[in-house]
Amino acid sequence: MNKFLYSLIILFSSNFFSHEFNPAHLLIEEKKEFEYEALWMTPVKKLGSSPELSFPNECDVERDLPFRQNKYISERISLKCIESLKGKKIQVRGLSILNDALVTVNFFNGDRFEGLMNLKVPEIVIPEKKQVYPTGYFYLGVEHLLGGIDHIIFVLGLIFLISGFIPLLKTITAFTLAHSITLAISVLDIFKLPSASTEALIALTIIYLAFELTKQENEIRRPWLMAFGFGLLHGFGFAGALSEIGITNDQLLLSLLFFNVGIEIGQLMIIPLAGFVIFLLSKINLKKHLKISVAYGIGGMGFFWFMTRIWSIVV
Repeated sequence: MNKFLYSLIILFSSNFFSHEFNPAHLLIEEKKEFEYEALWMTPVKKLGSSPELSFPNECDVERDLPFRQNKYISERISLKCIESLKGKKIQVRGLSILNDALVTVNFFNGDRFEGLMNLKVPEIVIPEKKQVYPTGYFYLGVEHLLGGIDHIIFVLGLIFLISGFIPLLKTITAFTLAHSITLAISVLDIFKLPSASTEALIALTIIYLAFELTKQENEIRRPWLMAFGFGLLHGFGFAGALSEIGITNDQLLLSLLFFNVGIEIGQLMIIPLAGFVIFLLSKINLKKHLKISVAYGIGGMGFFWFMTRIWSIVV
């Protein structure tokens, strides 16, 4: 009966998909006073209908034919406005619940604005005042962690793997430190890994974590070391698409910092809830049974993701 149940878990888990981090990006550059050149990048693997932009009525809009650019379909747009975009509204229609749109506006006088649009907030008002910090990357980090099922699964697996607050804190800290290092190394162009290969390797880390979950707690040695090693891979995964959508060079470090802080906030939102559930299960002696079920479920998802990602590389 147990084998039948675990087989069902693996079968249904393969129907889940990981959210590959490919937000849309609208980059607007003011070339002359009230004249703008925009680049609208939407992911090739769209989830839902193709997103459409709406600009202020004060602007004449000219669009070029879309073209393929890595994982994105890009479209160049020219805007000739009778006044500044500051204080004006930009809207997007057709975003999926799993895709956000980062908006970056660089003005002729050096001012900059960055914000985020999504399904719940499909419009953005460009502020009159200069924006000091690139807070859009903070929200992008939070959205990415909470929408990235493979990263959430790995963090949840670590929580199930470790007993005790201090060992869990050490393990999560090791994972955080590791992906922060490789995120910075990749975005700063010191060293990079191919995005598709990285995503496949991340799926392998999930499979290995599932295997570790089948062990007795006294058989698990130095989980923080495993978390650190696998965190290095996850950091390259975080950095892959972040580099593709682009970061303004003079705010590179700040954008990177805000994005990474957003990822950590996303993790902190998950850990207490999952920890509380595990605590309750321990009190009623169900943790052991659920742990095995989680191991099979995580393993099934990891294997499914690994095969599909390898297939995308080969094909």
